[in-house]
Amino acid sequence: MSHPTVPAWAALLAFAFTLPASAADLEHGKRVFRSCASCHAIETDRNGFGPHLKGVVGRKAGSLPDYNYSPAMRAAGESGLVWNEQALTEFLADPKGKVPGNKMRFWGLWKSESDDLIAYLKAHP
Repeated sequence: MSHPTVPAWAALLAFAFTLPASAADLEHGKRVFRSCASCHAIETDRNGFGPHLKGVVGRKAGSLPDYNYSPAMRAAGESGLVWNEQALTEFLADPKGKVPGNKMRFWGLWKSESDDLIAYLKAHP
């Protein structure tokens, strides 16, 4: 009795469906970060027009002592906002909705962009 051979394309398709649906693409995250780099640094802890984002994941919002945050961002941090993955996803989708009154001039990212950007941020503790 012979066994039927599975076509290569079927095996690849089956493998693709076993991969995590939200596998982050760090290279894409790096490309997305380029639009942030005009205001934010990630390789250094020096602030620019915006606060540096090195080690931002897990940091309390508005907490860098050497950056002049908006009162809204400082208040958000004082109220317990910590930049975890969920908070960053919400903020990156709608900055003015997540922290009304913040001074960042940015209107938001698509979820696929924010997932990859957050993975890139996490890679820079």
